[in-house]
Amino acid sequence: MFKISIKENLEEVRTRIDKALSSKGKTVDDIVLIAVTKTKGVDMINEAIALGTTDIGENKVQEIQDKYEMIEGNPRIHMIGHLQTNKVKYIIDKVDLIHSLDRKSLAVEIQKRAEQKGIVAEVLIQVNVAEEESKFGLKVEEVASFAESLLSYPNIKVKGLMTIAPYEEDPEKTRYVFRTMKELYEEIKSKNYSNFDMEYLSMGMTNDYEIALEEGANMIRVGTGIFGKRNYN
Repeated sequence: MFKISIKENLEEVRTRIDKALSSKGKTVDDIVLIAVTKTKGVDMINEAIALGTTDIGENKVQEIQDKYEMIEGNPRIHMIGHLQTNKVKYIIDKVDLIHSLDRKSLAVEIQKRAEQKGIVAEVLIQVNVAEEESKFGLKVEEVASFAESLLSYPNIKVKGLMTIAPYEEDPEKTRYVFRTMKELYEEIKSKNYSNFDMEYLSMGMTNDYEIALEEGANMIRVGTGIFGKRNYN
């Protein structure tokens, strides 16, 4: 049976990141590489951490809860999937960054739970640039007003924006998504909102992260490229 080499896969991803960033005078050290651990066992996660992975991303609250105590090395944990309002309380003090803030009801709940814990929750606003019905996120034209609505939540700090591009066999077709996001990111950043620290532009996954990096991503989410295909059994 073919054994996945996490070490070799990580080395390849890092090499490809360096190549994608070479024209910008940047390297893999200038971006945040999130290893997406959806459906992956704790042994594989801990192996990736031992090989230098500093950030892991989960799509489901239940998986964060199940794995949290067994993860070694103190990596930063990212909630990258759709977050149901009634699940916020389970992860508010476990994750370092919530990537999927996309509606007022979720902001209200994050504010409430963060205030109860005496913490400031760091979040990204999720944008659905391509307006795919199968994906969550705000439309591009909704982001500015939504951002302003967050100014009254002292226990939320917006750290940037996130998007998921449509899957394309030819990732070049997604370039417009990333370009639009970079423009939007710069626009929101220029507002200098009080509880915003626009540090991250989270976009690009296994299929398209090189294009995303070329267009200005500084945080990418790679699962299959590191751990192999997901196991849903």
